[in-house]
Amino acid sequence: MVKLTAASVRIGATATSKAEAIRQVGQVLVEAGHIQPTYIESMLAREALANTFLGNGIAIPHGKPEDRDLIIETGIAVLQVPNGVTWNAGETARLIVGIAARSDKHIDILRRLTRVLGDTALVERLCQTRDPADIVEALTGSRPLPTPQSPGDYDQAIQVVIHNPTGLHARPATAFVETARRFQAAVRVRYGDAVADGKSLLSLLQLGVSSGASVTISAQGTDAPAALAALKALVESGMDEEAVAKDTANRPKVTYRGWEPQHVATTINGIAAAEGLAVGPIRHYRRAPLVVSDTPGDRMSEATALEQAIAEARNELELVAGEVSRRLGSSRAAIFRAHAELLTDPALMRETVSRIFDGHSAAWAWQQTIAARVAQLEKLDDPVLAGRTVDLSDVGQRVLRHLLGLGEMPFISLAEPAILVADDLTPSDTATLDPDSVLGLCTALGGPTSHTAIIARSLGLPAIVAAGTAVLDTEDGTPAILDGYSGRLYLRPSAADVEAARALRTGLDQKQAVAFATRHQPAITRDGVHIEVAANVNRVADVVRALENGADGVGLMRTEFLFLERDSAPDEEEQYQAYRAMVEAMNGRPLIIRTLDIGGDKEASYLNIAREDNSFLGIRGLRLCLRRPDLFEPQLRAIYRAAMHGPLKMMFPMVATLEEVQQAKAIAERIRAELNAPPVEIGIMVEVPSAAILADVLAQEVDFFSIGTNDLTQYVLAMDRLHPDLAHQADSLHPAVLRTIARTVEGAASAGRWVGVCGGIASDPLGAAILVGLSVQELSVSIPSVATIKAHLRGLSVADLRDLARRALACRNAAEVRAL
Repeated sequence: MVKLTAASVRIGATATSKAEAIRQVGQVLVEAGHIQPTYIESMLAREALANTFLGNGIAIPHGKPEDRDLIIETGIAVLQVPNGVTWNAGETARLIVGIAARSDKHIDILRRLTRVLGDTALVERLCQTRDPADIVEALTGSRPLPTPQSPGDYDQAIQVVIHNPTGLHARPATAFVETARRFQAAVRVRYGDAVADGKSLLSLLQLGVSSGASVTISAQGTDAPAALAALKALVESGMDEEAVAKDTANRPKVTYRGWEPQHVATTINGIAAAEGLAVGPIRHYRRAPLVVSDTPGDRMSEATALEQAIAEARNELELVAGEVSRRLGSSRAAIFRAHAELLTDPALMRETVSRIFDGHSAAWAWQQTIAARVAQLEKLDDPVLAGRTVDLSDVGQRVLRHLLGLGEMPFISLAEPAILVADDLTPSDTATLDPDSVLGLCTALGGPTSHTAIIARSLGLPAIVAAGTAVLDTEDGTPAILDGYSGRLYLRPSAADVEAARALRTGLDQKQAVAFATRHQPAITRDGVHIEVAANVNRVADVVRALENGADGVGLMRTEFLFLERDSAPDEEEQYQAYRAMVEAMNGRPLIIRTLDIGGDKEASYLNIAREDNSFLGIRGLRLCLRRPDLFEPQLRAIYRAAMHGPLKMMFPMVATLEEVQQAKAIAERIRAELNAPPVEIGIMVEVPSAAILADVLAQEVDFFSIGTNDLTQYVLAMDRLHPDLAHQADSLHPAVLRTIARTVEGAASAGRWVGVCGGIASDPLGAAILVGLSVQELSVSIPSVATIKAHLRGLSVADLRDLARRALACRNAAEVRAL
């Protein structure tokens, strides 16, 4: 938005004619360096062609479009004429807003003018005020602030890391904006070179901030320190995402394999978005398109209609949020609070009002603005954030219905229970579904992290997304089985397949209940082998949840989260308190603390690590620690001090060479001796091929291995696991990865060392089964997976799993492994 300062406001002026008033306001633009003097003649010429009087004492003189080359910089000036000047017959102007616009930066002030126009008392006050700041505040929404000291950032700034699993998307961004707006200070968020208004939801979304990204928050104003402190605390708390995580934290994940119908006419493959099985006929939902014709009326009437439609849409969203909160909880209601927040975004209003002032209807202008913003979001590299286009479209449709006089959003109703098929569904569509009549969802478009998918999971509706347009060609009434586990829609199954699906669904429900009920029982296979099933955690609070879910211990405590959520590294004492609290919470159970693993996809800007072309192959993990004793040694001291309060193990991440291990062990032993602390077992993460190949050598130096299959997979397959086009191919069940794991286990066994796995495939039932078959002795899994993995292993025998592992190693690709 163009800045309007008090220096560009002239108070108490007099003018004997319209031309004189235009010359005076034009001179203010000249003095401010916005225009060349000859542009004033263009302003006078424009007035001869078109009346710029808006009404209620306000006029907006501006030059002819063809004379924009006379504009040095977009700017606005205000001339206050308390006694008024005749503009045209019957029109008296008292506030003359001179505009020099090379672009549409002035439109936000025009939007505010439409609001000022309707407030007679405010206009009267502005026409009489002796304080230019009153006019600046009315037209910009805030009192003038000093210019930022550096491009992009205000003079007070902090750096934070966004740890929300899906980045700075609509729900957490809404919490951020709501917090920022509690303060008078202006707030900015910078991600790389891109800068967003911290009080604009859409502006934040367009940054495309993904999980693990570091951003700079800056503020300027009298309460800037308080604003930054509140925003930092908000980010560290998870920005209201904790409630979403808790929805499923205590619900075991039950996955099944090995079943598919035997006789179906067609199988449509999509992406699994919500687990479950649905059996029933297909029913299509086709949203009637909204037809918008550009039939503009009076500019001010159109602007007023826009304001009213947005207000009505916001009122609706408040009601929807309340209903969703009652049905599904506050975390799901936050989706619709985010929608309401989008409607306060000044950028949307600015662009729409710009189109209205260009001579278009409010409905057409709004539709075009939403379409343009949707196109911008679709270009984001992060698929989760790009998927928020559905939310923006949903909001856009809600306002558009009011502009067209169509009223509230329609409900989806089915005459009989059925599987709903659509090109896509908006959150508003999904929130109104009745689980008694909608058996499941299948959409041609969409993604598994969309708000629609989240709501479907909350409703307990199995769902498939991204099934392709072929699903839209199916006939209404077609019998089907929707498999929300595998992401497949089976059309026209046999009667036997239908019966089998229904029986399987009943069995899975029972298994889920049994898994959770028996979560505290050990995972002992049918032939008597005990497999330790631990959990991956980040904080002490996670330990409590892990133990409640039946974890035998903690197989991976990621200490980097102590370092990432701050502006400086935690000191020894702070780390000691954190590790001690975790040791005491474990109450004697196994605990493995991983030393600092920064680099690659995890950054801490205050460490001043040089930017690398490929950070995954650069200074990260143990390499960084060995180069930064100021980080490594305080952490080791804190760990050894915590070990005096209970058992723990320690492991080093991203080990590639023998020399790294020997050097790290020597430092650790020196510190242990200085503290006279008890010895602790020391292990290493096996995440790169060199460590797996040297496993027999490294096993002579350490007490155990923990295989990080996520990183190991990307290094073995040379596929960035964060790459949007390659991530789905980076499958940890690829035979090349499994053979690397087998090599690691063999090397460890040569020295009598045990091997655990703390990567993603340990949380997958098939992956866990194969790992045990490869003689892995400990699995450290995501907290919701603990009960499921333990129950799954109890039903198997190690002898059978060794045979399964042998067959997996003989496969040619990941698809063949997953078909076992």
